[in-house]
Amino acid sequence: MSKAKHVVVVGAGQAGATLVQRLRELGYDGALTLIGAEPYLPYQRPPLSKAYLLGDMDLDGLTLRPQSFYDEQQVTLKLGTAVTAIDPASQTINLAEETIAYDHLVLATGGDAACLPTAQGGGLAGLYPIRGIDDINKLEPQILAGRKVLIVGGGYIGLEAAAVCSKRGLDVTLVVASERILRRVAAPETSDYFRKLHQTHGVRIIEGAQSVTLIGDKEAGAAGHVCGARLGTGEELEANFAICGIGLKPSVELAEIAGLALENGIRTDDFSCTSDPHIWAAGDCTSFPYRGGRIRLESVGNAIDQAKAVAVNIVESLKGEAMKPYIAKPWFWSDQYDVKFQIAGLNSGYDHVVIRDVGEGVASHWYYKGEELLAVDAMNDGRAYMVGKRLIEAGKTADPAVVSNTAIDLKVLMKRG
Repeated sequence: MSKAKHVVVVGAGQAGATLVQRLRELGYDGALTLIGAEPYLPYQRPPLSKAYLLGDMDLDGLTLRPQSFYDEQQVTLKLGTAVTAIDPASQTINLAEETIAYDHLVLATGGDAACLPTAQGGGLAGLYPIRGIDDINKLEPQILAGRKVLIVGGGYIGLEAAAVCSKRGLDVTLVVASERILRRVAAPETSDYFRKLHQTHGVRIIEGAQSVTLIGDKEAGAAGHVCGARLGTGEELEANFAICGIGLKPSVELAEIAGLALENGIRTDDFSCTSDPHIWAAGDCTSFPYRGGRIRLESVGNAIDQAKAVAVNIVESLKGEAMKPYIAKPWFWSDQYDVKFQIAGLNSGYDHVVIRDVGEGVASHWYYKGEELLAVDAMNDGRAYMVGKRLIEAGKTADPAVVSNTAIDLKVLMKRG
């Protein structure tokens, strides 16, 4: 089937692994190479800050596919290998000791954990990011009952790390510069729910800290080791170590070297193709058209769906057939203590929230813009999540009177169309 001699995928995460699998499923029989900077087989990242850090999952549990899968599918794996440059003119990529030619190149480079600048103590020992296996392997030995940990960042990663540390018996303080946790991704009602959840588990949450400057113990070495922090309010905190969970920076260095268009990540068109017709992009590193604007989604769901879309379009282009636009269907999740937090849709532009409180920690928050249903936050409420997701993806709304009335089964919303 294939006219291309070689498809090369840079980035061996969820998007990269999904893409090579889907290419083979679609009948692509040309050469296929998957390159990853880490020395591990492609693995899933979400459990790193949850089950893996907690000790409930090992490396085998993280791994998406065994080595035998890639052997059987004739996928050449180059792990622990960095790509140093891309030359679009010659359609080649440079590794440390070789140059590889490609007919189609896919960038699935993901992102890197953002961390505090050096001026705020970013160069101190004892400050740990959460992004890859090596990060967790370095962090895990520090998580001992009775120790004091400072977590900087009030998004999903920071809150998940706080939950793990609390469950393992640490004295946890979480600090966020903004006025509330989850400010970028959720309404105040959802922030309130998770603030209360963490506080009932003994986590101290400091919001509106303005700034956080880590303090180092100079006796631990020239650079020092984290021993506390000074907040913009003037308060000083003690800590044995710190975890940085302040977000993700899309990995765009290779795209920039190649001269590709960038816009909050690697800019792609409706078909997930970059500004070079032979280079595609998928996953956390990518910004793409969405409802008249552009977005970049940091989620497993998007990485999988977009990778599959890229695989389809590569195959369609090889056959000389029309490509298909990628239409994102955003969904996310987070596990904190015994709460499964599921999100469907994007709440950008919402003007009001309808609360459905079933009781005993089961609740959902429904975001509307006028009468349009935009998103649903579901806490231990799988039915609310599934109903909301189906309605949003079908372009339908939900009667607020039904949503807020817990005596009415949400299934009636599906029947009403």
